[in-house]
Amino acid sequence: MGAKIDVKFVFCNLTNEDQKVLVSLEIMRYNDIIILNCNENMDKGKTYTYFSSLPNMVNNSNGSYPPYHYVLKADDDTYFRLETLIDSLRLLPREDLYYGYGVPCSSVDPFVHYMSGIGYLVSWDIVEWIRDSNIPKNNMEGTEDKIFGDWLQEGHRAKNRFNAKWSMYDYPEPRTRCTHELWPGTVAIHRLKNQEKWVDSYLEVF
Repeated sequence: MGAKIDVKFVFCNLTNEDQKVLVSLEIMRYNDIIILNCNENMDKGKTYTYFSSLPNMVNNSNGSYPPYHYVLKADDDTYFRLETLIDSLRLLPREDLYYGYGVPCSSVDPFVHYMSGIGYLVSWDIVEWIRDSNIPKNNMEGTEDKIFGDWLQEGHRAKNRFNAKWSMYDYPEPRTRCTHELWPGTVAIHRLKNQEKWVDSYLEVF
């Protein structure tokens, strides 16, 4: 693959003892969880807290810069094929990049609206801009993927955009304008609401 990837599950503050025990065990075993200083939510600022907190979490004066070329946020019912994702990024810019599944489903123009919350990726300079700019800080609440796109639009960021349609799509059933048949060039499959769909997706695209 030739790339270093860290996969993390992101939570806001834990609220009961069961969570604290189970999440602590997961961290000890896999070190794959980030806990943010926020109340768990989807559209009330968690996305802002995640992106704005990352630079201070991972920047290291003794390490290389940037610590990551890209940061990706994904829904928990989305399956990303990392090797295919990496291949799709190889020829793309590493600055001012906004990558994902453009909304609406019928459009292939990445500048029409914003990238769907099923999973979108930005370059590290945009992550730092989110931390430093008042634009996202003053507009944190609302449908998270749309709000994210609004930040970039207002801040004149993400001049480099890539619409990964139809390498990213919804699971084929139930059929909608956003679904696609499973195929080997897949980057991400969304709406995997049960174990059978996860298994089917894995088997079909390999």
